[in-house]
Amino acid sequence: MLEAVTDTAAAMAPWVDVLAGDAPNPAPEAPPGLAEPVNMFIGWLKWIVVVAGTAGLIICGLMMTVGRRNRSHMAAEGAAGIPWVLAGLSLAALAAGIINVVL
Repeated sequence: MLEAVTDTAAAMAPWVDVLAGDAPNPAPEAPPGLAEPVNMFIGWLKWIVVVAGTAGLIICGLMMTVGRRNRSHMAAEGAAGIPWVLAGLSLAALAAGIINVVL
């Protein structure tokens, strides 16, 4: 009977650390040769977000300007678009930080 308890304890030993939260947690590491192209691609995506955000704010301003006279709905749509553009830009700017918190 003592041998069964000892065998069970030995079998559970690797899981004790995991259940206690002491499991190994290595940092993310890019596969060899992939870091540079992925960083370039992410840089391109950031540039596209900046261009799209700038265009979005300009379009919102244009809609507000054109909708000033007798087109109040267009002006309201332009004003309502500003928080969405800013939210998209904020999410893109904070993406890496959010991922680091989650992982």
